[in-house]
Parts: sequence; structure tokens; C-alpha cells
Amino acid sequence: MEKIGLYLGCLIPTEQYAYELAIREVLPELGTELVDIEGPACCGAPLRHINLSLTMYLSARNIALFEKEGLDILAPCPYCHQAISEAKDVLDKNPTLKEKVNSYLKEEGLEYKGKVKHYHLLDLLHDEIGTEVIKEHIKEPLEGLNIAAHYGCHLIRPNDIPRPDDSENPQKLETLLKTIGAESDYYNEKLDCCGAHILLNEQESALTKTGQKLEAVQNHGFDGMTTMCPWGQRMFDTKQDSAGQTVGASLNIPVIYYIQLLGLAMGKEPEALGLHLNKSPVDKLGSKEED
Repeated sequence: MEKIGLYLGCLIPTEQYAYELAIREVLPELGTELVDIEGPACCGAPLRHINLSLTMYLSARNIALFEKEGLDILAPCPYCHQAISEAKDVLDKNPTLKEKVNSYLKEEGLEYKGKVKHYHLLDLLHDEIGTEVIKEHIKEPLEGLNIAAHYGCHLIRPNDIPRPDDSENPQKLETLLKTIGAESDYYNEKLDCCGAHILLNEQESALTKTGQKLEAVQNHGFDGMTTMCPWGQRMFDTKQDSAGQTVGASLNIPVIYYIQLLGLAMGKEPEALGLHLNKSPVDKLGSKEED
């Protein structure tokens, strides 16, 4: 894959800057040129339970913008990737709705065709770039680290539309961790929710879910946790202190995007990967490697 259009959604460019920095730093070295286009807006997912037609329109519009440029789509936010996946599934099965959506898109000179492919970072790295190519770029393997994998809800569910990995037993993130020299043990809470999407309405419940999962990771003896989701990173990294207070636990777990770990294993400078923007104690991972 030589070129792919980058769709960042809302949360990454407004809050989770480290994710974007690491993606832009790492992927070109793996042979994937990232292309930015003008005009993308919200994926529509937050409106799904209010106005499904509007959600379909917003996702279809984003897809149409990339189709106009002849580019496949990289959506590194699982929430956005799910919205695109669902829109393609619904519109491709419903000609009447597709025609209605296209009648609105026509006003901007756009048309949803549903021909381009779309990827999350998980399947782009695992399925398209591949572990063998990744291994060729590893200069400083992360040996001695045992990292808990957090998939999150939207990356693997619902299973009635195409998702980047299996909803019951996802393994691609663990495989990618082993590719860069780390280990990743199984733990019972692996598929538990981070709580992000109830944070505004039920703050205590959300932080309880966050704290319980982090406490389980800590009690298991993991050296850290990795994510491929800006929502999970927000909860486990940024909200870690609040989550610990909520569940009455002293939490001190490094939480880091997988793409940041990959960049470190490739010999990239921590600041170029946005490590200075992480709020959890990611410096502990470096001291663990030295041990």
C-alpha cells in the first residue's frame, strides 16, 4: 500500500495529539504515504441514536470525499471506523436510502459509490503492511516487557458488520506486540469496556469501569497497557488518577498507543512519537527495558 487517505475524526486532532504524531512519524517509514484531503467532517457516530439517516449521510459524505480522490481510507479511531463500516453496510444493502443520500451529496458535487476500502490501524498494520515488513524496521526490540492489550468495544463489535478483528477472541494486537519483541499475556478483563461513552452522563460509573480494568492490569503484573483507540487512551491514560480515586486504588500503569511502542522499537525519538503528551508514567517502560 503506497498511499492512503487519513481520516482523523474529531477526538484525535482536538485532544489525542500523540496518536496523530506517532501515526505520521511511523507509517511513512513502513512504506505507507498518508494523504490529507480537504472537507471531512464528523463521522456521525455520536448522532446514531438520535438520527440514523443523518449519521448515514455524514459517513457517506466522508467516504465520497476520499472516493473523489481515488484513495482508500485509514480511520485510526475505532468509533469512526465503525461508523464508516456501518454506513457502507447499510447503504450497499439499501438502494433507496443510497439514492436519497446521494441526492443530498449531489449539491456538493459528490457521490457515494462504496468502492473504496477502509482500514483501522490494527488491520492496516497486521493485514496489509504485515508483520514481516514491520520486523525489518525493528532496531530496538522491546524485550522484557509484558504489555496488556486493550481492544475496546468499537474495534471488534458489533460482529454483524466487518470489524478489524474477531469479537470474541481478538489476537492481532497481541501478534503485533510480539512482532516488536514484547509479550502480552491473556487476562480475564481483556475485552472489558473503558467507560468512555458514559463519561458525560454517568461519570462515576465510567471512571469505575476505567479503574477496575487498570487495577486488574496492575494486579496481573503487566508492565503497561497499550491501545489503538483514542477513547480508551483518554480514559486509561488521561483519567487514570481520577479512576484510581473512584475505585480506591493506587494506580501507576503506563498506558501507551501501540503505534508509539512500534515507533520506539524502530528507534524513533520519544518526542517525535508524542510520548511527552502521555499523562501516565510511560517513562517506567524505559527503565524496565534497562533492567
